[in-house]
Amino acid sequence: MKSKSEILREKLEAGKLGGGEKRIDAQHKKGKLTARERISLLMDPGSFEEIGALVLHRTRDFGMEDQLFYGDGVVTGYGTVNGRLVYVFAQDFTVFGGALSETHAEKICKIMDMAMKTGAPLVGLNDSGGARIQEGVRSLGGYADIFYRNVQASGVIPQISAIMGPCAGGAVYSPAITDFTVMVENTSYMFVTGPNVVKTVTHEEVSFEELGGASTHSTKSGVTHLTALNDVECINQVKKLLSYMPQNCEDVLPKLPYTPGDETRPELETIVPESANQPYDIRAVVKGICDEDSFFEIHKEYAENIVVGFARLAGRSIGIVANQPMSLAGVLDIESSRKGARFTRFCDCFNIPLLVLVDVPGFLPGTDQGMAWHHHQWCETAVCAQ
Repeated sequence: MKSKSEILREKLEAGKLGGGEKRIDAQHKKGKLTARERISLLMDPGSFEEIGALVLHRTRDFGMEDQLFYGDGVVTGYGTVNGRLVYVFAQDFTVFGGALSETHAEKICKIMDMAMKTGAPLVGLNDSGGARIQEGVRSLGGYADIFYRNVQASGVIPQISAIMGPCAGGAVYSPAITDFTVMVENTSYMFVTGPNVVKTVTHEEVSFEELGGASTHSTKSGVTHLTALNDVECINQVKKLLSYMPQNCEDVLPKLPYTPGDETRPELETIVPESANQPYDIRAVVKGICDEDSFFEIHKEYAENIVVGFARLAGRSIGIVANQPMSLAGVLDIESSRKGARFTRFCDCFNIPLLVLVDVPGFLPGTDQGMAWHHHQWCETAVCAQ
């Protein structure tokens, strides 16, 4: 007869397999890592402490009582990233396509509550097909609980989302309202409804990539801040983002060791041309001012007439907001204003000093800009009224 400790170990080992070897192999064939592989890349070796490893769903309808997987499709816990405490959840696509159930949501909410209580960043590794339809309104209620916590945590702890699979419906609302979103090219998508639904309703034929791919969201909608070629690069970008941020809104900024070198920076004398009509790349100015190789640009391909990102001065984190004469002469339009304002708000919340480089001819005139501004103002007023 097996001892209780042996039974526990067997259950924990079964939970590590998620939906089973065949589904793990299918995940790898798509060029994707599993939830646990992603967490092991993110966290310092041996630091991850899992919570809720043996959770099971409570649904007993539609044959779900025969489909039980330990962990219920999401791996949650905490550990350290470069020595700093971070809370994380990683959705497991091998279990019901990462679909969110009532207990799945409860696990995520518990981690979010712990992150808020301890004042530590939250990282979400998203790979989910949306709500688990077998649970109906209970899974939708789980999304509401997550959204509420996203809003409560906004400006209090950093929230970073990595989109690492085909996320649809409720699975993309939460990432879109977190501070930063990273997408993996060709394997990750974000849309409210998929191409088949769009074709049925509007008769418009659109591909996954055109509807909600990394390129679409990083260049057109602005929902995505960074893109990555694969899962490994995506995780590395998340780790790099964290290195510029404090633990919470009351913590001090991280500081790296800095050895002063040649501070004369002679290259800055020739970057800006004498003629005001001649364009130049503001990134060269940023790199000339800041610590070597420290500039980490955000929203690089969206609203290119303004440049935002993180950098370091003498090892200390700062935020950069700079007009870009190389694009539309650096003029301000609706999209660049939103981009700059969103980044500035984040830096303000977390006490990150701003370096602002101004070279702007003014606001872009035109009826299109006026209509877009009024629409934006109406949407904000409507949201506030609710």
